[in-house]
Amino acid sequence: MSFKHVAAAAAITAAGLVSPSSAADAPAIVLVHGAWANGSSWARVVPLLQARGLDVIAVHNPLSSFEADVAATRRVIDDQKGGVILVGHSYGGAVITEAGNGEKVRALVYVAAFAPSPGQSVNAIVGAAPQPPEWSKEIHADAKGALTWSAKGMARYFAPDIPAGEAALLAATQAPLFAGAFDGKVTSAAFTHKPSWFVISDNDQIIPAGLQQAFAQTMKAKTVHVASSHVPMLSQPQAVADAILAAVEGSR
Repeated sequence: MSFKHVAAAAAITAAGLVSPSSAADAPAIVLVHGAWANGSSWARVVPLLQARGLDVIAVHNPLSSFEADVAATRRVIDDQKGGVILVGHSYGGAVITEAGNGEKVRALVYVAAFAPSPGQSVNAIVGAAPQPPEWSKEIHADAKGALTWSAKGMARYFAPDIPAGEAALLAATQAPLFAGAFDGKVTSAAFTHKPSWFVISDNDQIIPAGLQQAFAQTMKAKTVHVASSHVPMLSQPQAVADAILAAVEGSR
C-alpha cells in the first residue's frame, strides 16, 4: 500500500471519529445492494452508522432490470426529507451511478463496485476482459433467464473471507438476478459531478482491485483499500462504515 493510500485510510478513519449527529442537516444514508442480494447484505454496517445518529435506509431492489433497480432506488432517495449519501456495492455501483444524479444526493460511496461510464453496462465492462472470469462457470441460468450462484462458487469466489456457514447462508438466501439487468446502460454518470469515495477490496475475485482502482481514478474518488473479498460490508464492516462517515463529513 502506498503512502497516499495509507493517508487516505487514515483520513477516512479520522473522519469517522467526528460525529455527524451534531449537525441538524446530517444526510440520510441510502444503501444499495448488489446482484444476488437484498438490503440485509448491509446488516453489519447499518448499526455502526445508526450508532452515530444517522438515518439509514437499505434499499430492496427487484433485480428484474437495470431500469427497475434505478427506479426503485430513486423512489427511496426522493422519499428522504433532506440530503442523501448514496452507497452502492458491486452491481449496485452501476445503479447509484445512474440513480445518483438527483439534487438530494450529496455524495456517492462505491464499495467493491462497478462504476460504468455513460453508455456502458456491466456486461460491457466484464466482456472487455480477454476471457470470461473463472467464476462465471459457477453461475446458473434457469429457464426464465434468472441467474444464481452455486454454493461452492459463492464460498470460493464471492465471499471466501467470511465463515463457511455464513457463506452457505448467502448462497441459500440469494436473490436471483434477471440476466438482462447486466445489459442496462448508464445514461448519465453521477460521479462526473458528485464527490465520490471508493472502498477498494484488494482480494476481490469478482471485480479485480485493479479495475476498481481504474474506476476510482476516473471519478477522482477518495479511496481506501481493505484486505477483503468481494463482500467488505460483511468482512470489514467498520472500514466500510468509516468510508461512509468520511463522505458525510466531506460533503458538508
